[in-house]
Amino acid sequence: MRLVDTHAHLEELPDLELALAEARAAGVTDVIGMGVDGPTSRRVVAWAESRPGVWAAVGHHPLNQDGPDLDLLRELAARPRVVAIGEIGLDHEDEHRGPHAAQLEWFHACCRLAVEQGLPVCVHVRGSVREVYEALRDHPGITGVMHYWTLGWDWARRFLDLGMYLGFSGVLTRAGRQELREVARRVPDHRLLVETDAPWGTPRGRKGPMRPAWMVDTAKALAEIRGVDLARLAELERTNACRLFRRLKA
Repeated sequence: MRLVDTHAHLEELPDLELALAEARAAGVTDVIGMGVDGPTSRRVVAWAESRPGVWAAVGHHPLNQDGPDLDLLRELAARPRVVAIGEIGLDHEDEHRGPHAAQLEWFHACCRLAVEQGLPVCVHVRGSVREVYEALRDHPGITGVMHYWTLGWDWARRFLDLGMYLGFSGVLTRAGRQELREVARRVPDHRLLVETDAPWGTPRGRKGPMRPAWMVDTAKALAEIRGVDLARLAELERTNACRLFRRLKA
């Protein structure tokens, strides 16, 4: 089994080497680390270039206070171990962080960079689903993943129609998430991905910060929902990850 954790925050893990070793032992052989600003983007690229199974996304999270260093992101995006532009998006649930008007400018700028570089985007959406949808629609040819998907089928269908993938996290394992489970059941085979968002998104039955190895819990839940065995789900997820993140080695 060779699952791909398509979204993790490696700089937040207390022991990166241990987390990666645990993940490999559990069958999560590849991890895409997110950049949330210039320094974290630099760091995750360095890790990707020095550790097998680690890949990088470079980006600018919407809850930053200042705008992205686009020249730096463009430089980093050219590196062969960089597979996406992310984490980018909009977050309108926190009134005290990430100025809303500026977020939209940053998001459009990062989407333009992704199209220019031929890379997919890893999209954060919180309290802003319509605005994110309309922004992505303004960038023909863009592709990527809606990270940490928790919304219902109506919005899922709209983003799928734009060519986006859906990333399922440990939230899928939690009680009372029937609407999300229905989305997981209905999403086409070729558009599903799995992620941790480590150290967040701890699945049901686990305690403490999320770690990449625990993504297997989410994969098992997704396989059960879809009526397939775990090996088949893992094969499907890896195929999808390699199709979307084209620099990621199959």
